[in-house]
Amino acid sequence: MAIGIFFFLEKESLSVFVVKNIKPLLVLFFLGFAGTLVNKYPVVNIVKDITHFIKPILGILIGYYFYKKINNFRTFVSTIVLIGFLSALVHFVILIFFSKTDNLSDIREFGKDNFLELFSLFFLGFYKKFQNESLFQNPSKYYLYFVVILLSSILYFSRTMMVTAIILLLSIYGYTIITVKGLRNIGICLGLFIAFYAYLFSVKLDRNSKGAEAFFYKMQNAPGELFDTKIDRDNHAELWDHWRGYEAKRAMALMVDNPSSFIFGNGHGSLVNLRFFAPLTGPHDKGMKYISELHNGYAYLLYKTGIIGLIIYIGFLIRIYRNIYKSRNFVYTVLSAIGLIFLFTTITITGLYNPKDIMVFIVGAMLSFSNTDTFKQQQLS
Repeated sequence: MAIGIFFFLEKESLSVFVVKNIKPLLVLFFLGFAGTLVNKYPVVNIVKDITHFIKPILGILIGYYFYKKINNFRTFVSTIVLIGFLSALVHFVILIFFSKTDNLSDIREFGKDNFLELFSLFFLGFYKKFQNESLFQNPSKYYLYFVVILLSSILYFSRTMMVTAIILLLSIYGYTIITVKGLRNIGICLGLFIAFYAYLFSVKLDRNSKGAEAFFYKMQNAPGELFDTKIDRDNHAELWDHWRGYEAKRAMALMVDNPSSFIFGNGHGSLVNLRFFAPLTGPHDKGMKYISELHNGYAYLLYKTGIIGLIIYIGFLIRIYRNIYKSRNFVYTVLSAIGLIFLFTTITITGLYNPKDIMVFIVGAMLSFSNTDTFKQQQLS
C-alpha cells in the first residue's frame, strides 16, 4: 500500500540508485523460484514465502521514498525518536496494567524486543555528536524522552537488544573498523563476554525462577539454544530451550537427503518436516509438523536458496557494514552498525527476514539521504 502511494499518487519512479542497492535482495527473491520450479508445492506455501522474501525489499523502498518525501534529515530523526517515545509509553501502560511485575516471562510476553525504541535512544543520544546540532532545543524534553525510552528498552529484558546496543556503541565510537585499536577493543569486549559466560556456567540457575534469575538463565541457555540439537522431543522444557537448534538440524537433515538442494535450495513453498507435531499453535490444537520459517536465518536461507543465496546474503550485509570505511558520519555509521547487527540477528531471529524488523526501513531512509545533494555537500565540507 505504502509503495503504491509513492509510485502512483506521488508519481515517483524507481531510481537506479535504489535498484543498485537492493539488487542482491532481488536476486535472492528470484533465486527462491529455482527450487519451486522443480518441486510441486501448495500455492499457499509459495505465496507465504514470497511475502517473506519480498518484505525487506519493500521495507527499504518504503524507507527510501518516505525520507525522499520528507527531505529533511533532522525531521526524519525527530520523527523516529517521537515514535520511539510513544512506543515506550505504550509499553509502560501494558506493563502496569496487564503484566505481573514479579514474573519475567509474563513481562516479556507483552514485548520481547523493540528495535525502534533502541534506535530512537541512540539517535537521541548521538545525533548532536555527528550533526553538530541539537535534536531538541528544550533540554527538559530531551531528558524526558531519553529516560523514558531508556527505561522501556531495559524492561524488554532482551538478549538480542543488549547485543544490538553494544554493536551500536562500538560502531559509533569507531571500534568496528578493523584497525589495531579496533581489534584491541573488540578483544577486550570478547574477553569480558567470555568471562561473563564462564561465571554463568559456574552457577546453577533455575529454569522456572522469576525476576533477574530467569533472565540470567536465558542468557546461560543462549549458546545451547542455538547449537545443541541432541534433545528429547517428548521433554517440552528441553525442546523449547533448544528449539532454534532443533529446527536448523531438521533442515540440514532434509538437505542431506536431497544434496542438489545445497546449490539452489528447496525454493519458495518448501517446508521443514519436524518429525513430530510441535505444540506451536495452542494448547487445544494438534500442533505443527511442517514449518516454513526457521529462527536461524542462515539455515533458513540455505534451505530455501542454497549456498548461492547464502553467499549473496552475507555479501550484502558485509557491503552495508563497509559503509563505515567511506566516512565517519552519522549515516554511514548507522548503516554499518545495521549490517553487523543483521549478521548477528540472522542467527537468532532470521535477521533481515524477521517479519517484525524495522531496521530495513531505517536502511532505506539512510540510503535516500545519502543520495541527496545536502549529504554530498556535507561530505565535501
